[in-house]
Amino acid sequence: MGTETESSGIDAATFREALAAVCAPVAVVTSFHDDRPHGTTVSAFCSLSLEPPLVLVALHRDSDLLRMIRRARRYAINVLSHGQEELATRFARKGGDKFDEVAWELEADLPRLDDTASWIACRLHELMDGADHVIAVGFVEDAQASPARPLLYRQREFGTLASHPPSAG
Repeated sequence: MGTETESSGIDAATFREALAAVCAPVAVVTSFHDDRPHGTTVSAFCSLSLEPPLVLVALHRDSDLLRMIRRARRYAINVLSHGQEELATRFARKGGDKFDEVAWELEADLPRLDDTASWIACRLHELMDGADHVIAVGFVEDAQASPARPLLYRQREFGTLASHPPSAG
């Protein structure tokens, strides 16, 4: 399969608006390297395969966390829960003090944020080019879920799922 090199014909603002209409889980990807935790907020994360268990996450090519993952070869995906908007914002910014005053623990040698909807520990399986991003495919070594509702992002706002009663049919 070749790589498209021509202009797509769509302007960046239109593309951005179309993608803003899609709900995305909000996650903080973390790694532990040089005796300290590293992390960044992502919204491009999803399951890839059940057999073997694989997930993927897209990280900006210039991401400090991507450099840490290349070295450590392991990372965790902390799917934030509703009410953790401040964590999403904190880990979206640049800087090395993201973990200051944040409740977390080292589990399986990976940073695990407290009170998340789920936590997925990965060993780096493959890195793939994704234009201005790199797609990190992770082999899932451990996964844990809580009953908390996941934090979602849509139309530049945080939210969560609302339950609907079953339709009478």
